[in-house]
Amino acid sequence: MVSISEFVAHVPQSVQWALAGVGALFVGGKVLSYLQLLLNLFVLSGVNLRKYGKKGTWAVVTGASDGLGKEFATQLASKGFNVVLVSRTHSKLDALAQELEKKYTGVQTKVLAMDYSKDNDEDYQRLSQLISGLDIGILINNVGQSHSIPVPFLETSDDEMKNIVTINCFGTLKTTKIVAPILVQRKKGLILTVGSFAGWMPTPLLATYSGSKAFLQHWSSSLAEELKPQGVDVELILSYLVTTAMSKVRRSSAMIPNPKQWVRSALGRIGQRGNQQMAYTVTPYWSHALLAWWVENTIGAGSPLAIWYNKVIHVDIRKRAIRKAEREAKKA
Repeated sequence: MVSISEFVAHVPQSVQWALAGVGALFVGGKVLSYLQLLLNLFVLSGVNLRKYGKKGTWAVVTGASDGLGKEFATQLASKGFNVVLVSRTHSKLDALAQELEKKYTGVQTKVLAMDYSKDNDEDYQRLSQLISGLDIGILINNVGQSHSIPVPFLETSDDEMKNIVTINCFGTLKTTKIVAPILVQRKKGLILTVGSFAGWMPTPLLATYSGSKAFLQHWSSSLAEELKPQGVDVELILSYLVTTAMSKVRRSSAMIPNPKQWVRSALGRIGQRGNQQMAYTVTPYWSHALLAWWVENTIGAGSPLAIWYNKVIHVDIRKRAIRKAEREAKKA
């Protein structure tokens, strides 16, 4: 049997050098990519938000009453942006509007209570009327819905399936179609759409949600290329778990930031491209970005191994959620 060393010895030296060169280029590219990622995360800053408008410019934030949306509105207001708050619960929006105007001198707010799951044309007309004449520089597409607990697709209720697609997809597209023309007209603006690791990596037991977020990935990257010549920056910002009502995780950690930490990283790393395999996509939080890089550059986000492991995780989450519901039912 021919040993590896004997086989290599019979390979022409020119071929050996060529293969060594290809290997060096491959490894060198990975090293440079990782170094760029570390620079982006810990040294370099993103685009200054002043690029999109001076103080007093308006930002539209959907899903603004809780979690990430509320934090986006708060941090944008702290930077002097006026904010249009769009979400389902009017009382929460009013409370947030009063809080922002009281805390940040000179900041103005407008609120619109609309239930994206209803897909009501009148709601979108009211949004269009509300923002008419405003100098809008930023749109945060944050509204979204996931499954109540991980569930096999064949057991997903029709209502839950419809709501997820209607809110995540139709809601985001229709809102963008109303706001984006204003950004194009002023020839500068920013559209940030909140994505998910579930859209980046296929996620069994969250199939409908995973598919809706994957849809937003391709839509956002396509829109980014369309609007780039017109001065509008479009990015999808990927998130792993954050301590929000949607994730149902209450305790933060190195891998699970709170909304304030995650939104600060999202607004601070706009324009830092080059580390995701999909263009116009950023994973802003440092631990999420490191995880994504290693997955993409080893097993691959869409590999059978990655999907299988994701299934194992969510099967376990489903079992624990069911057991918790059974315990609470016995207490009632």
